[in-house]
Amino acid sequence: MSKERFEELLTEFHRIPFEERQARLAKWCDLDPQELQILKGVNALPVETAEHFIENVVGVFPIPMGVATYFNIDGRDVFIPMAVEETSIIAAVSSTAKWLRKMNGKITTETRGNLIIGQIQIPRVGDVESAVQSLMARKIELIEQGNSIVPGLVARGGGVRDLLFRCLPREDGTGSMLVIHVMCDPCDAMGANLINQVCEGLKPEIEAITNEKVGLCILSNLVDGKLAYAKVEIEGIDPEVGYGIQEATQFAKSDPYRAATHNKGVLNGIDPILIATGNDWRAVEAGIHAYAARSGSYQPVTDWKFDGKKLVGEFLAPLAVGTVGGVTMLHPTARLSLKIMGVQNADGLARIAAAAGLVQNLGALKALATVGIVKGHMRLHAANLAMAAGASEDELPRLKEELSFVLTREKRISLSRAKEILEVIRSTTH
Repeated sequence: MSKERFEELLTEFHRIPFEERQARLAKWCDLDPQELQILKGVNALPVETAEHFIENVVGVFPIPMGVATYFNIDGRDVFIPMAVEETSIIAAVSSTAKWLRKMNGKITTETRGNLIIGQIQIPRVGDVESAVQSLMARKIELIEQGNSIVPGLVARGGGVRDLLFRCLPREDGTGSMLVIHVMCDPCDAMGANLINQVCEGLKPEIEAITNEKVGLCILSNLVDGKLAYAKVEIEGIDPEVGYGIQEATQFAKSDPYRAATHNKGVLNGIDPILIATGNDWRAVEAGIHAYAARSGSYQPVTDWKFDGKKLVGEFLAPLAVGTVGGVTMLHPTARLSLKIMGVQNADGLARIAAAAGLVQNLGALKALATVGIVKGHMRLHAANLAMAAGASEDELPRLKEELSFVLTREKRISLSRAKEILEVIRSTTH
């Protein structure tokens, strides 16, 4: 479909009834009735399936899933499924993507590197140089042995590519430890289980070669050999907005207290996509935060610069995700989320997540640089307050409208205020 047709589908998307939203999504993404039922929660995750995911299953926990709209990434229009409980996230990222579209902004992405890391630790090494020399002499043999442990991965074009050696001083001051990094291409898998198997499998041979005892064998979530990059470019924006966004970035670069909240805003755009696709969002978060602190000072993972005419934003961080294996292929909604995005591989998913994180960050910084963050959050929070106050389906529209008026006048709303207004509404309708 054309760009114009995509925008036509999005007209009043957040205001039209649920069934119509599903119909439009189905038309664009070629979803069948059974897939629409899954999106409604029908057999989305049967308890029988959940029993195989975790221990001690007592039920399942539904979480709202929506789609971020107006995204054009690398020249392709795409709906982005996001599973999240926070009221403002999908609204904010969709609004920002719409603004980008109106401004003829451009989103481009790429991945840099394809290697995950497994760590084999030798806690205490008497002669580091001798141990490294012995391992280097057997390096090719060790790589071949590692690949023999995961023949299926090798058959798909992946496998162990290299071994790197790091000598680290022990914090207790009692010598050095040696860490072997097993660099592995996981193809379209996240690769945690694969790399752990390889590290455990190489342990006996490494002990034999070095005459040292191996300690931990485990993957690293600081996957700096597999980075996702996204770039946003916008021309013709209000200089006050452009310089405000740049200044907000400078604040985050100077202050880790601000950088933590800055990066949380980026992850607001990334985590819901990972949850919707059955990926390990905790691993990605750990990797991104570690990458942000790699210089010794916690830094933002996005950078925004404005030259008076053009605003350019960039995201660069580890994003090790998978589109095969694990929950991603077993969870019906996760499979469907990949279909909605038209994602064919892990690189494609990482690039979409990077783009969403950068655009989410843009929306937050734009709001902070102009009207502030509270106004938009509170307006969307009105719906939650209306429900929490106990409004019925018939009372919700009026209560939300009244809360919006209160917010405009008083600049704040609360649950107690919502209950007061609901009492007045009920007194005038009975």
